[in-house]
Amino acid sequence: MKLSLNVPILRVISRCFIACFLLLFSLTSFAEDWPQELSGDRGTIVVYQPQPEKLKGNILTGRAAMSLELKDNPNPIFGVFWFSAKIATDRSENTVTINQLKVTKVGWPDSTESDEKQFSQFVDAQLANSSFTASLSKLTASLTSAEQIKESLATIKNDPPIIQFTSILSVLLSYDGDPVFRDIDNSDYQRALNTPLAVIKKKNQAKFYLTSGHLWYQASTALGPWSILANPPADLKALIPKEEEQSDTPQVISAPNIVTATKPTELVVSDGKANWTSLVGGKLLYVENTETPWLRELASGDMYLLLSGRWFSSKSEQGPWVFVRGDKLPQSFKEIPPESAIGGIRTSIAGTDEAEQAVLDAQIPQTAAIKRSEAKLTVNYDGEPIFEKIANTQVEYATNTSAQVLKISGKYYAVDNGVWFVASKAKGPWQVADDIPQEAIAQIPPSSPMYNTTYVTVYDSTPDVVYVGYTPGYMWSYPYYGVPIYGTGWYYPPYYVGGWYYPRPPTWGLHVGYNPWTGWNVGVSWGSPFFRVGVVWGGGYHHHPRPCCGRYYGGGYRGNTNININGNVNIGNSVSIANRDHAKKRIAANPTNRTGGRIAQGHRTNNLYNQGVNKKRNAIKQPSTGKINRAKVSPKRANNVYADKRGGVVRHENGQWQNRSNKNWKTVPKQGTLNSPSFPNQQQRNQQINRQKPNNRSFDHKTMNRDLHGRQMGNMSRGGHQPMGNARRGR
Repeated sequence: MKLSLNVPILRVISRCFIACFLLLFSLTSFAEDWPQELSGDRGTIVVYQPQPEKLKGNILTGRAAMSLELKDNPNPIFGVFWFSAKIATDRSENTVTINQLKVTKVGWPDSTESDEKQFSQFVDAQLANSSFTASLSKLTASLTSAEQIKESLATIKNDPPIIQFTSILSVLLSYDGDPVFRDIDNSDYQRALNTPLAVIKKKNQAKFYLTSGHLWYQASTALGPWSILANPPADLKALIPKEEEQSDTPQVISAPNIVTATKPTELVVSDGKANWTSLVGGKLLYVENTETPWLRELASGDMYLLLSGRWFSSKSEQGPWVFVRGDKLPQSFKEIPPESAIGGIRTSIAGTDEAEQAVLDAQIPQTAAIKRSEAKLTVNYDGEPIFEKIANTQVEYATNTSAQVLKISGKYYAVDNGVWFVASKAKGPWQVADDIPQEAIAQIPPSSPMYNTTYVTVYDSTPDVVYVGYTPGYMWSYPYYGVPIYGTGWYYPPYYVGGWYYPRPPTWGLHVGYNPWTGWNVGVSWGSPFFRVGVVWGGGYHHHPRPCCGRYYGGGYRGNTNININGNVNIGNSVSIANRDHAKKRIAANPTNRTGGRIAQGHRTNNLYNQGVNKKRNAIKQPSTGKINRAKVSPKRANNVYADKRGGVVRHENGQWQNRSNKNWKTVPKQGTLNSPSFPNQQQRNQQINRQKPNNRSFDHKTMNRDLHGRQMGNMSRGGHQPMGNARRGR
């Protein structure tokens, strides 16, 4: 039986690229989402943007400034509260919902002792069942520090792949080991299983073919050399799916060369001789006519390449290449202007705003409420289940299935699209897991292809719903010494059995790059037609789902990811390294991103829980024990009021810090001490553990400036650098 062609996969991937553009280059509905207000019978509570102190799983703790506007009092009363709350996130919509908020401490520097109790009671009652929905990117930006590097990342591999250079337009044909072919049903051809490109062999003949959809190549061996083929066999051409938008796609004028590899390899291509261009006042040079970040520091003469988020250095193209951590780069790298042609690489330079935001983003989980009744899992094995022990752990994993199945203490656990399942037998039946052996799973090292499961968590459950989440590590993206990197660097050999092929997630060979606006990207622009055909065409894979291009080759072992395929031919600074304006034009110029002459509408698809059939599992409304008091945006108030760590209320106005004291705002000196007013019965109030009154506070410029910077970063699009203005004044 011939396998039907999975054409919709291509649309999903291309729309993912479109959607990133729509989200990141248009005005968001959360452009001004703080402060927010809650109304009650006595008045209104205005809550300013929270200042997170810690995020562990889906539990956020922090503090926030507030003002109480009572109906019988024309003047606002400012205060501070500390809280813990649960967060629910949706990366597709760039939203975070803060709910189940518990107030742990309150401070009223703007009130008298006699009023404190009634004020606090009113605030406690209003916040108890409150819910705040805001921008996820603002929460990310306001986190004050990244978590320590996960201990297991100490065994990440950073050995360089084979690095080849060419000055001729070329495409890398990467096999996962020696080429392996299997029959295509009802045809005289075989398909290469272990490559993302469409490579076909004539049965019983030394004739091999490669296609981009428009271009055809032929060779006498699977490793080449490849030459252009003007007239491919008609029966072979009929096997290849035709894209609906194909006629609108710009044609490649000259056919690129094909470079073949069977080991982890990266190909650096320049359009002709490398064109070195000066940057940062002559301290750095970069190659202009390539889509690979390729720099040279003039002081040392060292060349640098950025591959899968990792920097490698050498004196020459011939190597040897040595790994350089993102926090050990020359100082001149930090001076690369964001608006320059290679401004996008600042994300991979530790200490820059872009890198800080990318690393902080790795702390934020994508969460979901999963309905038990709708969450189903069937695991198919090739024969009886075969398990292999993961070294130095109590965990075994199934090797003859495309699913991620673990055996721990006699039970079986499986991760499917960010959800844990459990069963008493390897073949099931499976049900959503309420609890998982977290300590045992956490021992899985990066050397195992199951490593990414350590980033999927079960938070809570009810009889009907299980609350789950994952962080970017599940999609093989990790914070590493101040920058995001892609892949573990380990090579995971594929597993072959019968006519089935189980690839493992690679780090190298796909020209993976990152920028602050679209996240991880894969491929070079002129190579994307070859990649698209390989994605769409399912020939040779029988009934086994091929984990490719959005699963395996696209950066996630299961399900689509936020990895995007670059557009058409565009030599010179692709979206992986370009500045914001260039990236915007690159996306908009691609005809596959347009519908009827306009940019097509859509949403980012980097939330696994919202993709395809996964949506059916999601609980539409999360259960609650009472009426939810949903806060609404207060657009007439400036989001410039903060809570300091000691319970004082301060604001940033016209470039200066001001302290709230005696119901007035007083400018804070650049250095010095804030002397808050003395209050009667101070010793008695200190005994109230849920109250805090600032007195003789030293103003912490460093902490408050950091909080200000985080809020400013959150008020601009990712990768931007414009400071937040004071268009609206606080009261």
